[in-house]
Amino acid sequence: MKSTIAEVAKHVGEEVTIGVWLANKRSSGKIAFLQLRDGTGFIQGVVVKAEVSEETFQLAKNISQETSLYVTGKVVEDTRSPFGYELQVNNMEVIHEAIDFPITPKEHGTEFLMDHRHLWLRSKKQHAIMKIRNEIIRSTYDFFNKQGFVKIDPPILTGSAAEGTTELFHTKYFEEEAYLSQSGQLYMEAAAMAFGRVFSFGPTFRAEKSKTRRHLIEFWMIEPEMAFMDHEDNLNVQEEYVSHIVQSVLENCELELNTLERDVETLKKIQAPFPRITYDKAIDLLKEKGFDDIEWGEDFGAPHETAIAESFEKPVFITHYPTEIKAFYMKPDPNRSDVVLCADLIAPEGYGEIIGGSQRIDDLELMEQRYKEHHLTGDAYQWYLELRKYGSVPHSGFGLGLERTVAWIAGVDHVRETIPFPRLLNRLYP
Repeated sequence: MKSTIAEVAKHVGEEVTIGVWLANKRSSGKIAFLQLRDGTGFIQGVVVKAEVSEETFQLAKNISQETSLYVTGKVVEDTRSPFGYELQVNNMEVIHEAIDFPITPKEHGTEFLMDHRHLWLRSKKQHAIMKIRNEIIRSTYDFFNKQGFVKIDPPILTGSAAEGTTELFHTKYFEEEAYLSQSGQLYMEAAAMAFGRVFSFGPTFRAEKSKTRRHLIEFWMIEPEMAFMDHEDNLNVQEEYVSHIVQSVLENCELELNTLERDVETLKKIQAPFPRITYDKAIDLLKEKGFDDIEWGEDFGAPHETAIAESFEKPVFITHYPTEIKAFYMKPDPNRSDVVLCADLIAPEGYGEIIGGSQRIDDLELMEQRYKEHHLTGDAYQWYLELRKYGSVPHSGFGLGLERTVAWIAGVDHVRETIPFPRLLNRLYP
């Protein structure tokens, strides 16, 4: 009977055949222990000399790392195994012998591992991270579908910058100037005016020459946009969404979290509601913590975000940032024009901002004023302005950076391990 490692629990006491790769092995004179993987999981295969042919036992002792093979054996429960089961192997058939696999069970430098990312993905730790990433994506669709959102796919090639920055990848679109998208938000606003509640999930690009552990050049964003929703409604959706994906990972990725030695007790606390402080209060808090140089009107860097997060066990919203340091489309506070109705969600444990969101300007006259202030001239933004001209409504949205969120939930130090093939400042290979 053919099976996968993930399905062996259904076949306890039965003989199964699984297509696998050899991740590692060890052997004594009479028993060989094979660490096997098939993409769905990892399992130990035990080959006992007295119970198999001499040919099979010699193969088990001498087989090389990452050789592909079919193994046949009886599934048994094993409480000592993190997976809970093992395979009592009685036969093996080599599919392809791997010679001198470069990533051996020893310490390797980061650059070496990144050069071999296409092979590093096979390791147990990287497998666990990608499974957690997949669960976050799965539970994202689950959450927004249940909330009545429609998935809309924005373009990757655009004629304008979502946030008016110059840190864009420029290209030619036949005879026109074009850029790789840094956000799908503006298009999501158009979609929200058609469908009410929408979300996108796709790659975005930032040409920032940054080398921190929180930055990638290409990364994936989940960007919901909601008509008839104000700033407070927006925060409520964000905290419910983040709570949902964390609890989904806890429920469905226990083995992966254990593989990564993640402290799950900290994740169990991630339940809505989340604490909220204003930018003003955040400045006061930073000064109390010894950041004497921070002044009102300055944006927060990684050390500031980490210091603020240390005061809370859950993610914390920092709201009402100064108008001057935020994007042109954010709606000013009606009671205070020098701040906008926005929030950044800061993850605990030093992982920094994982969400940025705001209520958007819905007034045509104010948006036209913002266009002038930010020098947004020409035809590229005309369609965005028209959203305020034809049936404008209060609307809000946010963007969650997938890789930073994976890093936080999985407890990974650097975002380069949270995406299958990272694009970094000096890395375009493999």
